[in-house]
Amino acid sequence: MMAQFPGKGKVAVIKTSPRTVLDDIELVMRQAGVEQALPKNVTTGLKINISWQTWYPACSSTPWQLEGAIRTLQKLGYRDLVGIHNDTVVVDTSVGEINNKHRFVTDTYGVPCIYLYNEEFEWTRYEPKSHSFLVLDKVFPDGVYIPKALVGKNIVHLPTVKTHVFTTITGAMKNAFGGLLHRNRHWTHSVIHETLVDLLMIQQEIHPGIFALMDGTFAGDGPGPRAMRWHEKNILLASADQVAIDAVSAKLQGFDPMSIPFIRIAHELGLGVGDPREIEIVGYDINQEEPWNFVQEDTFASRGQKMIYHGPLKPFEKVLLQSPIVPWSYFASNFYHNVYWYPFVGRKRVQEALKTPWGQLFSSYGDGRVVMPGMEPKTVVQAAVGLSALTALAGVLLWTFGRKKPRR
Repeated sequence: MMAQFPGKGKVAVIKTSPRTVLDDIELVMRQAGVEQALPKNVTTGLKINISWQTWYPACSSTPWQLEGAIRTLQKLGYRDLVGIHNDTVVVDTSVGEINNKHRFVTDTYGVPCIYLYNEEFEWTRYEPKSHSFLVLDKVFPDGVYIPKALVGKNIVHLPTVKTHVFTTITGAMKNAFGGLLHRNRHWTHSVIHETLVDLLMIQQEIHPGIFALMDGTFAGDGPGPRAMRWHEKNILLASADQVAIDAVSAKLQGFDPMSIPFIRIAHELGLGVGDPREIEIVGYDINQEEPWNFVQEDTFASRGQKMIYHGPLKPFEKVLLQSPIVPWSYFASNFYHNVYWYPFVGRKRVQEALKTPWGQLFSSYGDGRVVMPGMEPKTVVQAAVGLSALTALAGVLLWTFGRKKPRR
């Protein structure tokens, strides 16, 4: 299954600043061999990451990351660019692309966007040509469906440097998760590492070229991808190798890349290079970096999910996450992040971030406003409904467990 492509095992890294970031993005993309990785005679899709409809440092693609990628590609002769958005069950993309200032950038540069959750997009059954799935055919026995609109397009992933509650770190490989799989993608969370490898296999068959530009201007540690602690790290990474760029990001954060299953499995299958000893790093010598010592942590919501995926609630996984009562999990996540965490914890962190040079650069995009929601009435109502559902669910589980008499 060994994949061969220009730039395999090579990652470009550069230190940057708000004043030079757009020029630095061009430099790091060139150093990583973007022209060798992406043919110019096809449409190139920019896979924008929105992990929260509210702006939070290191959470979603930055406006300068998107602008720098567009500006560089247009300068290099890529005429047919398109922004690519997916939605999630807990994120409103139409709000998120405005609050994260993505829409301002794509409108400014005349780049149209496609929204894969809209009904006009056809989802086509995908049959692997040169490999067997690790898990996707088992999770989706009725067929694995991908957006027909992505087939035949180059893809440029725009992730950020951050931790993740389920995958330790999230980056280029995880960025395909939202675009290639539809709304039932949460069914794969118990086998998320193998799923990311399956998705990389798919990408290497359907895309003429794949590239990633990763933003570490702000980087996030803790319970990512949302409830994180932000850090100014002033770093950019670029690569045609999705495994290698994630491995370098993991190493910078302080993790052993080969101990992260999705990186190790992809490396062993030859889909990219995950062992740092075999990766060529050009540009900035990351050995100069002081240790970041990032940690992966859980939220209240993710602890509950892990009890379902891997713990005592595993027997109820299909009932809890693949049945009409599944909205309880969306409500739980929305309640934690939007009613409790952001208003009482995140908002203060955002206010501090806005005092930094990167925060000031973010503010300068568009109309200069930064949306920092409080406890919005809509969210509170949603949370109240969700709490009622959770209470009812807890009652059902207690009743079920209570009926089971211990063996003598």
